[in-house]
Amino acid sequence: MFFALDEDQQAFDGAVRSYLAGRFDLEAVRGVFEGVGGADGAADGHPASLWKAAAEQGWLAVTVPEEHDGLGLGLVEAQVIGRALGAGAAPGPWRGTVLAAEAVRLAGSPEQQAAWLPRLASGDAVGAFTLRGSAPGTLPAVEYGALADVVVARSGDGLVLVTGATATPQGSYDGTTRLASVEAGEGEALPGATAAVVAELEARATVLVAADLAGIAREAITRTVAYDKDRQQFGVPVGSFQAIKHALADLHVAVTLAEHAVLYAAHAVDTGLDGADLAVAVAKAKAGDAAVAATQAMIQYHGGIGYTWEHEAHFFYKRAKRLAGQFGDADAHRARIAELTIG
Repeated sequence: MFFALDEDQQAFDGAVRSYLAGRFDLEAVRGVFEGVGGADGAADGHPASLWKAAAEQGWLAVTVPEEHDGLGLGLVEAQVIGRALGAGAAPGPWRGTVLAAEAVRLAGSPEQQAAWLPRLASGDAVGAFTLRGSAPGTLPAVEYGALADVVVARSGDGLVLVTGATATPQGSYDGTTRLASVEAGEGEALPGATAAVVAELEARATVLVAADLAGIAREAITRTVAYDKDRQQFGVPVGSFQAIKHALADLHVAVTLAEHAVLYAAHAVDTGLDGADLAVAVAKAKAGDAAVAATQAMIQYHGGIGYTWEHEAHFFYKRAKRLAGQFGDADAHRARIAELTIG
């Protein structure tokens, strides 16, 4: 069977990438990375123009049901957006907001859904999602925790909605995000947060992180190949050297496998296929390894300029290194693969 994005999904991907290329390119990302905010003045890492586009173009509403002002699509479409945002090294609380909405959609009461889903879908509220720490208590390294109107966090075996929490900004070597330590109170319980629902939310979060990593990996290798076709040594393009050609070919295979693994994992989770847990573990392991390897190669194969602050290679490398460990690193997921297949 041929398994790929359909025309509508490809159009969604193209729209996100086109906006980032034309309206929020790597120079704008640099402004956020360096804490000066670029054209938006968003030193808090949350550019207003990018957030407005995310709301207007449906990036935030992708999995929210239509009755709550969403698009009613699935994880496959969400990972399309996630991959494009990774390729653009785009800042902002998109993933946390989408995952907070997913938690409310899957586990919230009708009243909670009516209160939060339209606000999260429209961008009127910023969401955050974490499974580290527990409420009440300290939630460490929450992405955009200081800006979130609502944080979805663990509490015992379930999940709660935390509002009005105290947040302390934390530093990160990855300037394309902002982290905070959140002091969470009791929160409002999500009544449908059974063990199975929490596991599904973790799978969905893992797939979206893997999609970001796959986007980083593809962009890194694409930029590296383009550069090495033009860069000259000894009168010939560097990319013509056999060692570099073979290394980049191997990376292309690894990145392609990661992309397809992420797409299939999203499909498996959406449709509740047997083996979805295995598909998610494969996707995260492959995407994490591919992104780190591709961004390391990007630095190396750009020669002396690749190591400089002025070049964008470190945006991708630092983002890849940070995300590779989220919701389990490659080693943890390979152990999970072994557990699921050979016991």
